[in-house]
Amino acid sequence: MIEEYNSVERTLRTINFKSVDRVPVDLHNFMVTPRFMDVKDFAAFYRDGEAMAEGQIKAWRRYGHDVLLVENGTAALAEACGVEVLYQEDSAPVATQPAIKSLAEVGTLKIPDPYTDPLLSELLKSTRIVVEEIGDEAFIIGRADQGPFSLACEIRGMSEFLLDLAIGEEMEKIHQLLDFCRKVSESFALAQIEQGAHATSIGDSPSGPDMISPAYYREFAYPYVEKLANNLKDKNVILAYHICGDATSIIEDMIKTGAAIIEIDQKSDQIEVKKAAAGKATLLGPIDPSEVMANGTPELVIEKCTEALENLAPGGGFILGPGCALPPTTPDENIDAMIETAKKFKLDQ
Repeated sequence: MIEEYNSVERTLRTINFKSVDRVPVDLHNFMVTPRFMDVKDFAAFYRDGEAMAEGQIKAWRRYGHDVLLVENGTAALAEACGVEVLYQEDSAPVATQPAIKSLAEVGTLKIPDPYTDPLLSELLKSTRIVVEEIGDEAFIIGRADQGPFSLACEIRGMSEFLLDLAIGEEMEKIHQLLDFCRKVSESFALAQIEQGAHATSIGDSPSGPDMISPAYYREFAYPYVEKLANNLKDKNVILAYHICGDATSIIEDMIKTGAAIIEIDQKSDQIEVKKAAAGKATLLGPIDPSEVMANGTPELVIEKCTEALENLAPGGGFILGPGCALPPTTPDENIDAMIETAKKFKLDQ
């Protein structure tokens, strides 16, 4: 008889490649949670730690997923570092105007204190409330927002920073900015863990093959994520690491960073990614959040989830979930279909 585990035990055992009763499920549903609060305008919601926490808890009670990713999008650290951010009515906040106009200004940047920054402190409050309410029943990831490369793109401006890399005339300043961003991410990651989160996570999508070459990734992104991951590992912190797009060509590098969880999306080659990660890192994903989860049918969700489970679950080290954040319009029946597919899937013990 297979022993049953609660969500915390199930997820920790998965991360440690131990036998489990079933594959755990993550929803990455922070843009779905506002509807549980009857929110029409997302702008105020994503600045309110108590509201974000209550939305997460209500969604968990409705869906019963194993892993909660507590966040408000991709611009929190950027805003704390001086980037202008647009709070949208129907979606997550987005960075708009960079914090610096040239690399010469890198030395003026200050690492924000997560406990006193107006927005970061609300995000910490959100994580703390969720942990206090359901942290013994669900696995809580307090998101550390952006990884070093992504944050550098927001602080400098995406086009401007990529042009800086291509010109290559201010390498010292480029690496100074990247290390600054690594320190900012690390500070917020540790603060999330101090709230009681079981793990933390970063997104570093602009460093993926859809944006820059694998050679650029290895020179400008990998070293800073590796240092971040190892510094956190030294403090027994579990880190999840996400890059959007087809990360197959850099998956071995992503695993070598030391991040315990690698989040992949629908574009990655599931067979090749599993081969690279087996016994080294837990994979999370890779269901298309838009075309399958938001716009597809429950039957399509079941089909794609079953395919992912067959490819990625053998040998352990797999958490089923969307490859990126679920859109606000994702139907309940499609979320239910994902969770039920994981529950029904028979693991080889």
